[in-house]
Amino acid sequence: MTKTGTFYRQAVETGTKIFATAPMIDWSDRAYRVFARQLTRNALLFTEMIVADAILRGNRDRLLGFDAVEQPVALQLGGNSPEKLAEAARIGEGFGYAEINLNVGCPSDRVQSGTFGACLMREPNLVADCVAAMKAAVAVPVTVKCRIGVDDQDPEVALRDLVSRVKAAGTDAVWVHARKAWLQGLSPKENRDIPPLDYALVRRLKAENPNLFIGLNGGLHSLNQAVEEMDGLDGVMLGRAVYQDSCVLTGVDELFPHPLLGGQPSGMSSGPQALPVAYWEAVRDGMMAYAGEVIARGGRVAHVTRHMVGLFQGFPGARRYRQILSADATKPGAGPEVIAAAFAAVLAARGEVEAAE
Repeated sequence: MTKTGTFYRQAVETGTKIFATAPMIDWSDRAYRVFARQLTRNALLFTEMIVADAILRGNRDRLLGFDAVEQPVALQLGGNSPEKLAEAARIGEGFGYAEINLNVGCPSDRVQSGTFGACLMREPNLVADCVAAMKAAVAVPVTVKCRIGVDDQDPEVALRDLVSRVKAAGTDAVWVHARKAWLQGLSPKENRDIPPLDYALVRRLKAENPNLFIGLNGGLHSLNQAVEEMDGLDGVMLGRAVYQDSCVLTGVDELFPHPLLGGQPSGMSSGPQALPVAYWEAVRDGMMAYAGEVIARGGRVAHVTRHMVGLFQGFPGARRYRQILSADATKPGAGPEVIAAAFAAVLAARGEVEAAE
């Protein structure tokens, strides 16, 4: 597999765009990433944020284990100690992650109490030190995901200062959530919606740094919007939009056919409902096989199906699909057959519609 550093560099040099799924706490676990990979081969997938201290002290197999099918997958770290982050990055590289990303954007109470995440926007020198330490510790790319500022910072100054310093420290890419984070007065949920978006600032940042990969995140609700707002930038990152309506991912490979990830176009040209039955059967079979593996490891099928509820939005049979996954997957002894039953509800409804036509 091509390293993402080469991928980022060639994306900048060739003008080919990158699509990524965002790191989402409690959502971007390995089961979600396996599911996302059934729908797109070309997307770069991110883990949820994992705190460096947890990796150094905790169960590394549980925290960092992932399935080969997820690749390319980037590990996002949280922390503010260059030494600890460097060691956590080294461990992550040993597990096979294609990239190490530093979180400089999360506004949750958890990260504020630990003085990392979005709090680091106030300490660009420390962020640069963290990047430099991680770069020295690993051979895989080291990247940053940040906000445009926090609280009373002037984003025109804060974002440029941060990016200038991490660029000098050797970062391979910067993903920018184009909102401020208000650490005082707004909840983490409100911070995802209330602060105004400033895509134009991110575009100006890219124009000032033509040789650095700059990707856009925040407030992007569809692939069409993402493509429109990506003009002048190197890539886009979507989170809640592709989690809550998973069919969005089926359109990624047509719009982002980057050959370095080894993916192939999905063949979709008329929307997810036009995809052939064989496509959905392959998704079903892949997730049933994976659910069996999860159960064999001591997990439950609900650990897998909870991420699949957003599939088939707007399809005939979608309501029944959601009912089966939400109710039957939590029953004692439930297994992969729950996934088969849920897909059958949609495929049967589709057959009825086609017969009526």
